[in-house]
Amino acid sequence: MLPCYVLLDFETTGSNPVHDRITEVAAMRVEHGMVVAKLNRLVNPGQRIPPFIQQLTGIDDSMVADAPAFGAVLPELLALLDGAVLVAHNVRFDHGFLKQAAAREGVDLRIKTLCTVRLSRKLYPQARGHGLDAIMRRHGLHTTARHRAMGDVELLHAWLGIATAELGAPAVQAAAQELLRGSASVPPQLETPLDDIPASPGVYLFYGEGEIPLYIGKSVRLRERVLSHFQADHRDAREMRIAQEVRRVEWRQTAGEFGALLLEARLVKDLQPLLNRQLRRERQLCAWRLADDANARPLLTLVRGESHDAQQLSQLYGMYRSKRQAIDSLRILAERHALCPQLLGLESGKGRCFAQQIGQCKGACCGLETAQQHHARLQLALAAERLRAWPFAGPIGLREQDARHARCDIHVFDQWRHLGTARTEEELADLLEGRRDDAPGGFDLDLYRLLLGRLYGTKGPPPALMQLSRVPWRD
Repeated sequence: MLPCYVLLDFETTGSNPVHDRITEVAAMRVEHGMVVAKLNRLVNPGQRIPPFIQQLTGIDDSMVADAPAFGAVLPELLALLDGAVLVAHNVRFDHGFLKQAAAREGVDLRIKTLCTVRLSRKLYPQARGHGLDAIMRRHGLHTTARHRAMGDVELLHAWLGIATAELGAPAVQAAAQELLRGSASVPPQLETPLDDIPASPGVYLFYGEGEIPLYIGKSVRLRERVLSHFQADHRDAREMRIAQEVRRVEWRQTAGEFGALLLEARLVKDLQPLLNRQLRRERQLCAWRLADDANARPLLTLVRGESHDAQQLSQLYGMYRSKRQAIDSLRILAERHALCPQLLGLESGKGRCFAQQIGQCKGACCGLETAQQHHARLQLALAAERLRAWPFAGPIGLREQDARHARCDIHVFDQWRHLGTARTEEELADLLEGRRDDAPGGFDLDLYRLLLGRLYGTKGPPPALMQLSRVPWRD
């Protein structure tokens, strides 16, 4: 197949190379078609082996109690791998564990890898399954040591011999070389060809077996960003889960980065992908409304996100993802500016508050400061948190162009609300007349911040902004 390669298999305490550990290692070095060396060791993982893993592999805690740690086995394994290509079934799994285990011993492992799952797909494209059990059934292979490291290694070696006999050594070698050059880092179960993914800006969606996306992301270079997820899986638990579960990739192209940010925010909120932590729908979004009357009690009222009127944003202060966050922030503000927690509604009661007794309130609660003075200081303290009123007379469009891919998008906003993105004159007219069925609604904190940064941020060129009192497509 290749001039020099090592067939490798690990048994482990689980599937996560960051938290789980190796319990058995088997390796077989093949040079010019001949087996020249073997290694098979049980390894003490330094942690309990879960019962279901014991049942699967037959390796229990008593078997590894007196076994060496992986660090003691590593030098022999590295000598076996020297100058060879690492070959394994679902090589990302074994390579991920080896990379992590070597790093814990201070070794930065760099080695070429080849996945026999992908090799099977390439050599036998008509076959339905390419897991090791499917290969055994397909080629009539048998073993009494399935899910033991050396048993699985010997199965792979036998299958490579059968493939070579059936298809010829040149065909197997050519397929292996092609995989080495192009796609050794791609998860073997991925059905979407990476070459199909464009290099343009846009949003990508990773799907597993189900209908809910695993993860949604954005990039100005889609193909490069998608590939980067698969190159980092041994360092990050989320990336490892993506690499293990992803089956297909979908994408939506945009004219630029701003459009990708907008689309990512909307899709994450609409589809609720399993592994995204940010940009979730804000069901508890809230802000403080300040009373105009200095004698009102309390001076601040918490209003929920669904109650926000974009035309009254300038009367609101702060924007918080939960009631707890809003109250905690207000307490800090009160302490910092010696404001009365009683008047703010943070404490109940009348007369002198506890904060005044310990010198943290200037006494608006007991007549030492007038209500008007306290109200003025509160306004000043809140000034930095004040939300901006919509600064335009009506809707606006932000034009974004991608000359390389001949694409022009106009992102339409009104009262901080994203009405949608238009690519044609008809789509733009529909947006302005409110006829788009999929136009998002309501106030969105993430979009507010995103548009605010785009309009007033210091990074990047100023946006191509237009007032939309008429259809501007042919400007």
